[in-house]
Amino acid sequence: MRPLTNLLPKPLLPIFGKPLITFALDHLRQAGIEKFWVNLHHLPQQFAAHFPNNEYNGTPLELVHEAALLETGGGIKNIQDRIGNEAFVVYSGDILTDLPVQLLIEEHYSKRNDVTLALRTTSFSAKIRWQPETGRVVNLLGPPKSSQPGQYDFAGISVWNPSVFARIPRSTSISLVPIIIEWMKSGGKIGGIPLEESRWFNVGSRKDYLSAHQIIARERWVPDYLRGGSWPIQIDISAQISPETKILGGSFVGARCNIGRDVLLEDSILFAGSSIPRRTTLRSCIVAGIEIEPGEYLETDFV
Repeated sequence: MRPLTNLLPKPLLPIFGKPLITFALDHLRQAGIEKFWVNLHHLPQQFAAHFPNNEYNGTPLELVHEAALLETGGGIKNIQDRIGNEAFVVYSGDILTDLPVQLLIEEHYSKRNDVTLALRTTSFSAKIRWQPETGRVVNLLGPPKSSQPGQYDFAGISVWNPSVFARIPRSTSISLVPIIIEWMKSGGKIGGIPLEESRWFNVGSRKDYLSAHQIIARERWVPDYLRGGSWPIQIDISAQISPETKILGGSFVGARCNIGRDVLLEDSILFAGSSIPRRTTLRSCIVAGIEIEPGEYLETDFV
């Protein structure tokens, strides 16, 4: 995502004006989650500015800064004392989805699992093998060539019992994958549930970021946890735009942007404070904090 993440951490990148992380928070609030912990490393001061009162729409939210990256396993261990003895949900900060989280939570409790993973078919490699008869995950890393191939990818949302804490060394950078594998070997109940319905975006690159805007605009997609609100917003109310400007497709114009005469924006994103001079054409571009010459034509560029 660089150079965009030189300006904003990935979870704060706007999707039609709404920070990416707030979709996850709204999604979880709808599912009944009562408190949030957000792991931070890159540009932590920007999260503090965004959540100055340690809450999100009335739900308590605590920011936990990792001076050194601990990965997913180490990050969970880092908040053990805060979570206590309750089951908890882990939600990746770079996905945008409306998959049914409540079904995942219900599956976890009904099957009495130690861990329950949301599964789905994605454009990435399918490494996870799942047994429909038992609802259990039997392989995470992909099988040997002679075995059956994987069926699913991990969808970035999971439910965990607090018994996982005993399996994670303190102050250690470690992924959750080896922890789950060792738990499976010792008889742990590692469940999964395929959730193929609904939309799922992995916002892991600038191409993904643009594509999400294009699909949302084309399909007029609004997750059910946001219906009835004002999202999506294509043009921030504080932007100054010439009447001759054309804004097409999945374009977004951020706060305090200034757009001159005879400008064409098509599937392009302007970060807050961007200035686009007259007679400029932008197609599939992301503009963040640079000067563009009048009359310039840019296509599939990130500036």
